Amino acid sequence: MSGTAPAGRATRALDDATAGLRRRWQELAVRERRLLGLALLLLLATAVYLAGVQPAWRTLRDTPARQARLDEQWQAMQRLADEARGLRSAQKVAPAQAAAALDAATARLGAQGRLQRQADRAVLTLQGASTSQLRGWLAEARSGARARPVEATLTRQGDTYSGSIVVLLPNPS
Repeated sequence: MSGTAPAGRATRALDDATAGLRRRWQELAVRERRLLGLALLLLLATAVYLAGVQPAWRTLRDTPARQARLDEQWQAMQRLADEARGLRSAQKVAPAQAAAALDAATARLGAQGRLQRQADRAVLTLQGASTSQLRGWLAEARSGARARPVEATLTRQGDTYSGSIVVLLPNPS
């Protein structure tokens, strides 16, 4: 019985509060009841708009731009996947050929790049290389020598880069 006693008290308190509100409503003049009803109606309409209509409109408005961004990302991912498939299916490169390709790419950097080979890795040290030079070297290292960048420590100074890039040379097997 102890479980029903608090519920009964809560019900009585709610009934008392409701009765008080009804009494107060009846004491209001007709004009005041209409104005209060109109205010409640406006409050309800505003709540429905803010909770239901506005988010839906925002979603409809933002969807084309979001879809365009997602399409661009999808296309970029497809290009990268195609490139990865192409690199995986590319012929293996002999260590001597990989070294020659890295040397040729580094020679195009001129005084801005210096290459040191260490077993299955090569470290390119850059000093003031431009973006196009860096991009070209990386492209040649990936396609010509089948080298994969594994570490890069670069600092940008204006339009040039300085630092080092470590690439992993292909396994001769």
